[in-house]
Amino acid sequence: MKTHSKFSMPESVYYGRDALKQLGDEVATYGKKALLISDRIMEKIGHVRKCTDLLERANVTYASYLDVNSEPTDSHVKEALDICVKEKCDVVIAIGGGSCIDAAKAVAVLATNGGGINDYLHSTSALTKEPLPLITIPTTAGTGSEVTNVTVITNTKEDIKMMIKHPAFLPKVAIVDPVLTLSTPSSVTATTGIDALCHAMEAYLSKRSQPLTDNLALSAIEDILTYIKRAYDNGEDMEAREKMATASMKAGLAFTNASVTLVHGMSRPIGALFHVPHGISNAMLLPAVLEFTKEEATEKLAVIGRLLYPESKAFNDERLADLVIHKIKLLCSELNIPNMEKWGIDKDKFQHVVAKMARDALASGSPGNNPRVPSHKEIVELYYTCYEYDFSVSEEMLKS
Repeated sequence: MKTHSKFSMPESVYYGRDALKQLGDEVATYGKKALLISDRIMEKIGHVRKCTDLLERANVTYASYLDVNSEPTDSHVKEALDICVKEKCDVVIAIGGGSCIDAAKAVAVLATNGGGINDYLHSTSALTKEPLPLITIPTTAGTGSEVTNVTVITNTKEDIKMMIKHPAFLPKVAIVDPVLTLSTPSSVTATTGIDALCHAMEAYLSKRSQPLTDNLALSAIEDILTYIKRAYDNGEDMEAREKMATASMKAGLAFTNASVTLVHGMSRPIGALFHVPHGISNAMLLPAVLEFTKEEATEKLAVIGRLLYPESKAFNDERLADLVIHKIKLLCSELNIPNMEKWGIDKDKFQHVVAKMARDALASGSPGNNPRVPSHKEIVELYYTCYEYDFSVSEEMLKS
């Protein structure tokens, strides 16, 4: 019987309004020349400039790589790494969504350990050297990557999304400033928020959960389901933005220590083969996967139900589990989450690759953490269910 657990997190976490002001001092603590990794959107809206101004005030020189896109690839990593080596940077900063942060994690690790990111897909045993110090600054409330020891990078040669987990990928410092999320469009608020909800739900249901991750996950679930619609409806709602940013971080801490499960296992192949953003592919899957999982997770889903519906404590576990799934379906509908068909995934191409998608999902290892572990055939069936999934809620459930 297991008697203890391990919990990992960055050395320092700054969170709350105007936490970004800590950047200059933190970078100066760890190095003399920084590589700033971001994307063109962050440059356009001024977030990159906010960082460089703070670096200049702290007398820190810097180089930059701003060409990460919505799905980071091994090519992005190599391009950024080449700049890091050429400029002799000794600290890495990432500002942006999970894509920018994941690319920066890979660069920080490869800068000292060598090779390409694809070399570590099947084994991380060669990651023996301390990575460059990494400071992460999320601008969306979604991935939680700022506090995790996981990077997700697309292998362009094999058309797979690699999820590589190792302590070396854990940032030194995370700066979670909700002010930076005010510029997030409503559609991105929705999909990144559902991504964070997936992290929290999966961490809580995971076979590898532990008491500390359970507490963080439940707190994140409650906050996300309370505040996501407010942030979606009014991007200037500072309280909602702050609650969502903190909830995303809590969900990230939960899943990096408890692992994700079936949703993420099935989500990565959708992103790799059809270039669907990660948050959307997760959202497409979440309700159907919860329905599949329910029979082995009724008790835990009921705990969530009692948290969300304190007036319904007299309901049995089965009823409460149904209420939770109903609430998440309704949320996806309110946030205009599409199924795969409505997103525009071609049915013929989908049918041609669905068996490979199921194999890749199983190979990721994440489905093995699910309370109900699926077979290859069951994953294929789930993909078909999700292709035409109906997020609408029946009148009977609405009256509950």
